[in-house]
This record gives sequence, C-alpha cells and structure tokens, in this order.
Amino acid sequence: MESVSNFFNGNDTDTGEGLKSLFISELKDIYYAEGQAIDALGEQADAATTDEVRNAFLQHQEESRNQRTRLERVFDSLGISADEGTCDAIDGLADDAHRVVSNTESGSLTRDAGLIMAAQKVEHHEIASYGSAVTLAKVLGYNEAAQLLQQTLDEEKNTDKKLTQLAESFINNRAAGERDNDDRYQDTDRVSNEATAGAGMMSGSGTMGATGLGYGADMGQSGYTTGSGMSSGSGYDHNDMTNDDDTPTPRYNPNRDATLGGSSGI
Repeated sequence: MESVSNFFNGNDTDTGEGLKSLFISELKDIYYAEGQAIDALGEQADAATTDEVRNAFLQHQEESRNQRTRLERVFDSLGISADEGTCDAIDGLADDAHRVVSNTESGSLTRDAGLIMAAQKVEHHEIASYGSAVTLAKVLGYNEAAQLLQQTLDEEKNTDKKLTQLAESFINNRAAGERDNDDRYQDTDRVSNEATAGAGMMSGSGTMGATGLGYGADMGQSGYTTGSGMSSGSGYDHNDMTNDDDTPTPRYNPNRDATLGGSSGI
C-alpha cells in the first residue's frame, strides 16, 4: 500500500514512475509539440487559399507562441528549467499536413478543407495533452500550474470550435462545388472528343474536318470540303441529298441539332 500511496503522491523516486516525474515528462513533450505547431502553422498559412483560413492559422500561430511562453511559467512554478522532450504524435501530424499540401491543387478550396482537417487533428492532440496535464497538476497540488494549463486548454478548445465553424460556414460547401465543376469540365471534354471523332474523314475527293462547313471550288467534280468537324449531328440531312449528276449535296435541316459537330455547327 505504501508504494501505491507514493505513486499517487508523486514520490515514487525509486522507479521514476511517480506522477511528478510523469507530469514533468508530459510538460516537456508539450513544450516540444508547441514549438513544432508554431512552425507548422506558418507553413500552412503560406499554403492556404483563402484569406479566412490563412488568417485563422496566423492568429493561432501567435496564440501558440503565447502558450509556449505560458508553459515556461509552468516550469518556473515547479522550479525546473524549460526543456523540450519529444513527441512522435506531433511529428506525424505535421507530416500529414505536408501530404495535404502535396496532394491538393494550389489555389483550391479543397486544399483549405484539407488544411483545416490537419489543423484540427493537431488541436485534438493538444486538447488531450493539456487536459491530462491539468488533471495531473491538480492531483499533485500544483495550483498555479493547473490554472495556467487550464487557460491554454480553454484556448485550444476555442480554436477547435473556430476551425469547425470556418469549415462549415463556406469552405466545405465551396470545395464540393469545386469538385462538381471539375466533373462538368470532364463531361464537356468527353462530349467534345466524341463530337470530333470523325475529323479527317474523306468524302469523294473532299475532306471532312472539325468545325464549320466550307465548300471546295467545284463541288460537281471535286466534292466538298467541310471545315474542321462536321459530324452526323451537324444539322445537315444526309438522307436528303440530291443533285442532277448524283453527286452528294448536303441539305441543311433546321430541325436537327447543329451544335454537336463543333462550336457553331455550320
């Protein structure tokens, strides 16, 4: 029972696993994580598309600098120097943010949506870290440290809410619209490619091209030359072609679609 009491009182010096040792180790890791977050926020602000997202990152970057200074006050209250530990979690989250930038188009709202997601992952990690540190400080009776850490915890929760509101206000919906536009462009390209698939077809000694209609000098002998893309939907009725010498003469039919063969059809 004495060993259990020593553990929860932070006096388990024999094994170094007491709460005080755990608390100090956690503070050092958070101190390191804040430094990494400050650097990452600057990079994310540079990569952001909209001023709203960029400003949100820059504001939290300044707030994070103040939070790191506040951690130094926590170390002072404990009578120890402010030293950095390590934090694999924050390093991994920073890598995730780099991948978001690499995998999204510059200037797109999709990138902003991805950057907000990456930033909120960091916020959730910090909320968990500061929440645990506040609990340990209270258990150990470090009241000043607990108050300082609680202040930062409240700020992290508020930042997370702001990022959620920013995403829900316009970024996600506009990013979805951006995706729909991309789909429409792809559909338009597909229709255009299908409409011009017959480019270069030969008719008599004339050539069918891709847009518009241009006749040769002598249709009776040399046939006719379409511009650059007369297709089967070009507005000319090929079933109604008559000429005295049986040479094909396309006749315009206003009831047919004249737009599929090119930009103007005729």
